[in-house]
Amino acid sequence: MIWEAPRITETTGYVQYQALYKPRNLCIFWDMPNAITLEKITRSFRNHFWQKNREVLKGISLNIQEGEVFGFLGPNGAGKTTTIKIITGLIRPDSGRATIFDLHPNSLAAKRRIGFLPESPYFYEHLTGYEFIKIHAMLSGPNEDKEAVMRLIEKVGLGDARDVQLRSYSRGMLQRIGIAQALVGSPDLLILDEPLTGLDPIGRKDIKDLILEEKNKGTTIFFSSHILPDAEAVCDRVGIIIEGQMREVGRLNDVLKKDIETDAISLEDWFVRHAKKHE
Repeated sequence: MIWEAPRITETTGYVQYQALYKPRNLCIFWDMPNAITLEKITRSFRNHFWQKNREVLKGISLNIQEGEVFGFLGPNGAGKTTTIKIITGLIRPDSGRATIFDLHPNSLAAKRRIGFLPESPYFYEHLTGYEFIKIHAMLSGPNEDKEAVMRLIEKVGLGDARDVQLRSYSRGMLQRIGIAQALVGSPDLLILDEPLTGLDPIGRKDIKDLILEEKNKGTTIFFSSHILPDAEAVCDRVGIIIEGQMREVGRLNDVLKKDIETDAISLEDWFVRHAKKHE
């Protein structure tokens, strides 16, 4: 790749580079700036101080353009949640660089533009659905009134349960209310860690429709999943992570057809083949 000379931004202090040549296998939208940039991210953990570090992320690099739906796919333990924690500033990488809209993930300016649903969210079980969203609306700013809160609850299909305490919600209902809190403040970037877990078929369709609706508004959506048909339904591009390394990134059709002689293959079939290849 050919790069121009680096320049320093006044807002972030980070060195920025502009690509002048596009490699054949790199799929990006050239007319859109990046919402998420990861450059050679590494991260290790150890369970006990006497154990050696276990490398979870092994130099991953990724660009997510504004306005796209990106599916971050991989088996359990591949490094998806660790990557998301780095993107949201919850943990720091051992090496490499991460930015959100060219801002440091820990900056307040970046956090104001993010809506986040973690893989295992905690809910205050004695609050009602309305009270839970209202609190998040108050934390996000003074502009979320009662009608805006009600619209969010209706949007995720919980209008009839808005005055029910969260301890009485089913697993799927909790997932829906978690997605509602991620939408508080109309974020520019939605980061969803396994957003369709625990939902029945109707709920899964509702949330996929919601993702597409947000995309039509210009929202960038980054979601992780190991349920591959979900990505086929909503993603512009996908990234496959296996054992802490990015194996493929690109448009869905391009990824599926790579090294395959027939068009009759699903993302699930592709994933199984390549996961076995790296065992």
